[in-house]
Amino acid sequence: MKMNGLAPASRISKTSRFPAHPIAGLAGTSFKHEHLRAILGDDPMGGFFEVHAENYMGAGGPPHDALARIRRDYPVSLHGVCMSIGGPRPLDKAHLGRFRALVDRYEPALVSEHLAWSTHDTTYYNDLLPLPYTPATVSRVADHIDEMQETIGRPILLENPSTYVLFAESTMSETDFIGALVQRTGCGLLLDVNNVFVSATNHGYSALSYLADFPLAHVGEIHLAGHTEQADDEGDLLLIDSHDGPVADAVWNLFDIVIGRCGPLPTLIEWDSNIPDWPVLKAEAAAAQAILDHQADSHHVFGKAHAAG
Repeated sequence: MKMNGLAPASRISKTSRFPAHPIAGLAGTSFKHEHLRAILGDDPMGGFFEVHAENYMGAGGPPHDALARIRRDYPVSLHGVCMSIGGPRPLDKAHLGRFRALVDRYEPALVSEHLAWSTHDTTYYNDLLPLPYTPATVSRVADHIDEMQETIGRPILLENPSTYVLFAESTMSETDFIGALVQRTGCGLLLDVNNVFVSATNHGYSALSYLADFPLAHVGEIHLAGHTEQADDEGDLLLIDSHDGPVADAVWNLFDIVIGRCGPLPTLIEWDSNIPDWPVLKAEAAAAQAILDHQADSHHVFGKAHAAG
């Protein structure tokens, strides 16, 4: 089923439970419960918050109370991490139903999942594992995306992975694979710039070349995060997408290039371990917002000059 960016009429006519907040061109952060009091007591930051869907699949309690308080004042992006869209088995219907309930409950501005797999039979891995890029895999992943989009009644954004191994049987580049999924399903894309840098460094290719081939016109959200440096078994540099520190300068530079090409897009700072105090995370979002605002001004000036010419 191709969604083509449109929700079914039954979804459109539904009465909203939350105020409508703009999200275009805004920077946001991951929502962490330890920051709730500081966020509510702070001046409004004007951005948005993203939450991992799996943290809110219980019926109620403190997690939902905190998220409902945030959702009244801010847009929310719902980010799934366990759908296993890239896996060989059918999607878990119970998990998909819980995800749909969250979409209905919180009316997120954006909904996203990973191009990865994380389950095998009854085993669930705490990792987002890579998959081979072949036409057969395109068909399987496209079927899973179609099922998810049909179930929740709206298109999703699919996130490019960070990878540490490549498959010998792959017959397509990652960007061609992602482009094929967009064409087959009508989904949008979540471009994780840190993932691009991590994978390019680990596999020895150019991050700029990757971005030149990436279907940027379909990107609806950007992620930025920190990574850590390790050494592999041969002593070569290995980057880990750890989300445990500030965004690296090289990733900021790539982000600036992407926004210069695409214009301002909703941009999220991910920071999921070694979580700092709220002012530190807020400052990272402010740095992203400064780049978004600068590029918005540049696009506006260029547009005027182009029209005048």
